[in-house]
Amino acid sequence: MQKEDCIFCKIARGEIPSGKIYEDDEVFAFRDINPKAPVHFLIIPKKHIESLAHCEAVDTPLLGKMLALARTLALQEGCGNGFRVVINTGRDGGQEVPHLHVHVMGGPQPWK
Repeated sequence: MQKEDCIFCKIARGEIPSGKIYEDDEVFAFRDINPKAPVHFLIIPKKHIESLAHCEAVDTPLLGKMLALARTLALQEGCGNGFRVVINTGRDGGQEVPHLHVHVMGGPQPWK
């Protein structure tokens, strides 16, 4: 179930424009509006899950799908030399939007 006032739920519903790179019945992927690397996109579940800390056993297949999709989309976006996957969890973990999301970053390594 999606949440009415969640910005990522609104993006997944198409109510807010995004740089969509992938969509199916369960997940949505789009370019980060404040990229930290030459390639930087997010993968979100369409189901509203606040964070990784809020996942349950029933979410295991969805989490696996999101991580497998990170690889597929990273290669599609040109990250043949490697990429980084980050899931910030909770305020102390650096999570800014309270909706589970996977950051995928690649290209020359600005974080080094």
